[in-house]
Amino acid sequence: MDIRNYNNKDIPDLIALQRECFPPPFPEDLLWNEKQLHSHIERFPDGALCAVSEGRIIGSMTALMTDFDPHHPHHSWDEVTDNGYIGTHQNDGNSLYVVDISVSPHYRKLGIGKRLMQSMYELTVFKGLKRLIGGGRIPHYHKSAEEMTPEQYVQAVLDGEKRDPVLSFLLQCGRSPVCVIPGYI
Repeated sequence: MDIRNYNNKDIPDLIALQRECFPPPFPEDLLWNEKQLHSHIERFPDGALCAVSEGRIIGSMTALMTDFDPHHPHHSWDEVTDNGYIGTHQNDGNSLYVVDISVSPHYRKLGIGKRLMQSMYELTVFKGLKRLIGGGRIPHYHKSAEEMTPEQYVQAVLDGEKRDPVLSFLLQCGRSPVCVIPGYI
């Protein structure tokens, strides 16, 4: 497997990957479109990565640079990513912000997501940035919503009492939660 920057000729494969990774009932309007992917490549090609195996794109990850203030962490995905177009990218930002990560369901649990994340850690260091940051969904929270708050759910995942496909993956990649943000997505 190789990790490389994605480019304009990869756009159809990236769109197909998104559909594979996020099938209905995931909202179609949250999947990448051609204009967004063109914008990623144009605005910040260093943050546009894909994992390729035997000529097939099996994973992707997108990031942008932003000024992040850890004392004011609340934001929404739409705000920080310009609704996925990354028009908010700042070449002089202090943080690398993960916009999205996707790995084909047929290639999950093989370390591909971790390798993509490691590439972003390396980019953070290479650019001399203060941190790698990003938001994440907690898709299994709905199973516990009647018995605990989102903060309690996150703590249960941190304590190993619960497993969440997104949060548990991020923790395995060395990430740590800053706070729960209502209405992030």
